[in-house]
Amino acid sequence: MERVLVVAAHPDDVDFGAAGTVATWTKAGIDVSYCIVTDGQAGGFDRSVSRAEMVRIRRREQRTAAVAVGAGDVRFLGYVDGELEVSRELVREISRMIREVRPQRMLIPSPERDWRHIARSHPDHLAAGEAAIRAIYPAARNPFSFPELVEDGLEPWSVPDTWLMAHRTDNHAVDITDVFDQKMRALLSHESQHTEPDELEPRLRHWLAARAQEHRLGDDRLAETFFVLSTG
Repeated sequence: MERVLVVAAHPDDVDFGAAGTVATWTKAGIDVSYCIVTDGQAGGFDRSVSRAEMVRIRRREQRTAAVAVGAGDVRFLGYVDGELEVSRELVREISRMIREVRPQRMLIPSPERDWRHIARSHPDHLAAGEAAIRAIYPAARNPFSFPELVEDGLEPWSVPDTWLMAHRTDNHAVDITDVFDQKMRALLSHESQHTEPDELEPRLRHWLAARAQEHRLGDDRLAETFFVLSTG
């Protein structure tokens, strides 16, 4: 495992769902790239901040958060928060990034709604997840999908391993106890999104401890969980 590509709908999505896992990967010497699909214009709570300024703020916050967990390559597609749809253009852009990064693993939002936790299934998350899985299979590996990419020198690439964030079920847990502080630094980098930052850590510890217990990692452990599937 040398390269991982993470697709997320908004700045901070990856940090809530997988920053600890990303930290374990980068500690193991894996290069992790982020593809952030929208600029998060609909985020924040201060109405005096213009939406154009919010874009600049959120891009800066996401870059800072990525550094906290060792991910140096952050790319933004620039779509509008709250208006994301699955489109040919979006699938092509993610396919382009797959062929550029050539990852052995991808981490993407689940394209399936979780009715138990509706906030996990923001429509932008679902659209980003669906576009990403369409890029993983079949577009990025098919030389006849988006032939303009081959003309640009980007040969097809198959992603062997895909992990879904915020799926309705999970089949894999990552122990992030030893990198939890890095996850917190990443999350707190998104200052524009937290009205009560002091409440974030205890809420996360409670949630992540429950995930660890479900996967029998121990009462004193913290875990992020995913649905992992083969896409090779």
